[in-house]
Amino acid sequence: MEYNTAERVAEYQQSGDISLRNEIVLRNMGLVRSCAMSLRNMYIKYGDVDDVINEGVIALMDAIESYDPLKGAKFETYASLRIRGAIIDFIRKQDRVPRQVRKFARSLDKANSMLYNLYNRAPTTAELAEQMGMDEEKLLRCMSEASCAVTLSFEELLYEDNFDEPSGPSTTDQRLMRDELRRVVAQAVDELKEKERQVVTLYYYKNMKYSDIAKSLGISESRVCQIHTKAVLALKAKLEPYIKGGTP
Repeated sequence: MEYNTAERVAEYQQSGDISLRNEIVLRNMGLVRSCAMSLRNMYIKYGDVDDVINEGVIALMDAIESYDPLKGAKFETYASLRIRGAIIDFIRKQDRVPRQVRKFARSLDKANSMLYNLYNRAPTTAELAEQMGMDEEKLLRCMSEASCAVTLSFEELLYEDNFDEPSGPSTTDQRLMRDELRRVVAQAVDELKEKERQVVTLYYYKNMKYSDIAKSLGISESRVCQIHTKAVLALKAKLEPYIKGGTP
């Protein structure tokens, strides 16, 4: 008989049997590892994967306690969002990104958003460099260094503010809104330049490290970071008005 996690969670919530909770955790460790691996480019230089997985396990246990099937989400979907959010929060609290890099990432995001709204398209590297008062070579070098900070900002926009489950029972409208957001995200990815789309696909959908993406595409790891930063900036500029205001 196929293992039904939602049913086992319901049994645990009724009985409080810790051994049953531990069984559910073990059955869903693959979910924790998948979330940890998908975000590893943001912590691999300063964080230990075991620490990140521990954070994911704690979030999984919280999800087992709080899951409510009446809200309309599968347990695996609900748990993965809780796990991913916990890992993002853990990464942010490490505060290992140098202050100057964080400052540059914020300035870059602001400049990119302004130019995107001005031109109604993603700005070129030359346009960004001019707006930020630096040459293109320096901009690209700084973009490579700021890749993790820019990516974390994008992850926070998607997962913390907008993919959390609603506090009340899920309605048809709420489910349609979440489905629409996923459609808009997929469309935004499709509209990226070819190399940017390749990097984003390998990073988010194949869960590949920057070094592995570099080998796959035959380019340097630094160049992968630059392309990924540019792609994430384009996605954020395109999606933020929709996510915050509800208009694509």
